[in-house]
Amino acid sequence: MASERLSQTRSTHRVTTTADDEAPWADLEVTVPTDRDHASVIALVECTLVELTHEAVGAVFVSRQVGWETRTQYVSVDDVGEQFQKRHYDDRLGWHETTVPRQIIRDELITQLTRSASVPAERSAKGPTSEPDTFVVKPVRELQTP
Repeated sequence: MASERLSQTRSTHRVTTTADDEAPWADLEVTVPTDRDHASVIALVECTLVELTHEAVGAVFVSRQVGWETRTQYVSVDDVGEQFQKRHYDDRLGWHETTVPRQIIRDELITQLTRSASVPAERSAKGPTSEPDTFVVKPVRELQTP
């Protein structure tokens, strides 16, 4: 009986957290720097890694500096979530792809999402760009490819 109620509670929660055919990963988006606490960032990263493993989605971290942009994409390469393809694009250097274990991706994403704003000198002598760095989960078909 208790397990029946728990299952029903989980189903109800799942229904209330996804609106009208919206995918569960659809709201996994954040700008950096973020006002989220460290535990919330870790939860976001863990949720993202689960979605990458179970859905046809990829995570994208975009960093913008005056004059160039870097884009790092993460896509699961196995169905157990232990290996991920990391595609890194730099306007100046082009694409670079590697296969990376889950723990490295997890640590990298946590570091990227918890960093503070770049100081103006790191961005440009003229000041920061108008757009913040972003992190988003989107369908694989919408990712840029090398």
